Amino acid sequence: MKPIAFNAILSRINNLKFKIMNTKTTKIIYWTGVILTSLWFGASGFFELTTNPLVWKITQELGYPEHFIYILGVMKVSGVITLLIPNKLLRLKEWVFAGVFFDIIFAFFSKLAVLGFSATTDTIIAFTMVSVTYLMFRKLYSVTYTPSFSGEN
Repeated sequence: MKPIAFNAILSRINNLKFKIMNTKTTKIIYWTGVILTSLWFGASGFFELTTNPLVWKITQELGYPEHFIYILGVMKVSGVITLLIPNKLLRLKEWVFAGVFFDIIFAFFSKLAVLGFSATTDTIIAFTMVSVTYLMFRKLYSVTYTPSFSGEN
C-alpha cells in the first residue's frame, strides 16, 4: 500500500471544508475580513502611535510598558499595509496573520487576568473575524508544502 502524500491529504480536507463556496464568495468574505481587520488593527495601531489617552490607559493598566505600546503600533500599521496589498507578499501575510493572532491571544489573557472576563468581548469578536479571514486566505492562496531532506542527492 502506497502512503498518501501530506499535500494530497490537505487538498482533500480543503475540498471537503469549502465545497459549497465558490471563488467569488470566498473573495468577498476574504476582502470584507481584510478590510474590517485593517480598520480594527489600523485604528488601534494609529492610536498607539499617537498616544491616544484611552488606548494608552487601558494598555498600561494591563501592565505593558510605553516602549512596547509604540512597537505594537508600528507592527499593526505595517501589518495592515501588508494585508491591503492584493495578490502579493503572501508569505509575509502569513506572518501578519500570526502576529494578529498573537496580539489577540495576549490581549485576551491580559484582559482576563486584570480586568475580568467581561472585558474580553472585543478579543473574542476579533479572534472570530480574523479566523474566518485567515481560512478564506488559505482557500484563495493554497500552499504546497514539500519536505526537504538535507544530505540527499
